[in-house]
Amino acid sequence: QVQLVESGGGLVQAGGSLRLSCAVSGGALSWYAMGWFRQAPGKEREFVAAISRSGSVADYAGSVKGRFTIFRDNVKNTVYLQMKSLKSEDTDVYYCAASTRLGDFDASRLAEEYEYWGQGTQVTVSS
Repeated sequence: QVQLVESGGGLVQAGGSLRLSCAVSGGALSWYAMGWFRQAPGKEREFVAAISRSGSVADYAGSVKGRFTIFRDNVKNTVYLQMKSLKSEDTDVYYCAASTRLGDFDASRLAEEYEYWGQGTQVTVSS
């Protein structure tokens, strides 16, 4: 059974940085394309970033491009989301997701492409 566990969330001031981690167990990270999404209460889940299984392709939402970086460490079975220049509008619960359906060079923005999800980690940015 594949499990995804996010960590690294917390409270940070606007302009600060955080690094989120998503540890994968029950399977090798190299089997999965990975994504980060976020969701506020009462809102739809929103794409943030994705990285292909090969690690060579990454995609970002326009609102975070240039501020967030997704990367993976297949040895540690962990995918990361480095966030800098945080804004109050980045406040959300952040979820990582894994997909076996995507090709080696595919990074998808679509939540329905991902079969496995973590429980989420809260990020709060104070202004």
